[in-house]
Amino acid sequence: MSTRVSELLDATGLNWNVRTEGITTDSGIILDGYKALVRDDTNVPLSIRSDEYYPYQNHELVELLDKVSGQTGLEIRGGGSFKEGARVYIQLKSNDMRLGNDKIEGYLTGINSFDGSTSLAFGPSNITISCQNKFFAAFRELQSKVRHTKNMVVRVDEICRSLENVLEEEKKVFESIKRLSETSFDSIIKDSITKKLFNIKKDVDLNNEDEVATITRNKLSRFYVDLNGEIQGKGDNLWGLFSGITKYTTHSLTKDDNTESKMFGVYGKRELAIFNDLVELV
Repeated sequence: MSTRVSELLDATGLNWNVRTEGITTDSGIILDGYKALVRDDTNVPLSIRSDEYYPYQNHELVELLDKVSGQTGLEIRGGGSFKEGARVYIQLKSNDMRLGNDKIEGYLTGINSFDGSTSLAFGPSNITISCQNKFFAAFRELQSKVRHTKNMVVRVDEICRSLENVLEEEKKVFESIKRLSETSFDSIIKDSITKKLFNIKKDVDLNNEDEVATITRNKLSRFYVDLNGEIQGKGDNLWGLFSGITKYTTHSLTKDDNTESKMFGVYGKRELAIFNDLVELV
């Protein structure tokens, strides 16, 4: 392992391996055909997989993306893990966009897992610098999925082709953001996306206390504060409206880091669905 790869692993908190162990029940029965995947530095079990499953180690992922970085010029800028290491991610710095007082920084985020939840995949993500709002667009799995088998091979040229597609998707996201910033909205659109964000039925009157639970009204109050602040800063347009959503899901939904929820969770999926709905309006 090169010094550079080791430094990147340290910087992203991914300088650890996964080992496999046989599984035996309390009564001494050996479970043939299955094995446990265990993080070697913490001894935390990450999942149970079949004997045909081989983990794609973090150092292999970083070595691969370091080569990709050298060919594409996309610098590795960060990474981390979720669920005590069951899912890992690496970010490559891509393009930026300026929109009024906003600077929207683009990244290509690669994800991999040790629990079978995802194959190696990439997707565009961005952070609005003015308020540090995060938004992750859909991830694209490699056309030839990285199957965790003994003889698996991940080709640098295949990753580069995949990232070309993701960069094209990023351009489309930026173009959509620009169109959103040029399009106004009305109360019907505002209520519609609010209901979608909080999973409220379409026929509910948001102003009727008898139809909206107290806990939901409290969430709505916090959301409206975030929304009004973003609209004031970005204008009375669909980009301001969507920024209100990303501000709420980034900063107000939880006090903890919610990057995992943004990538894989319910609110991340709702956020992406709302973005696509708004783009259809322009």
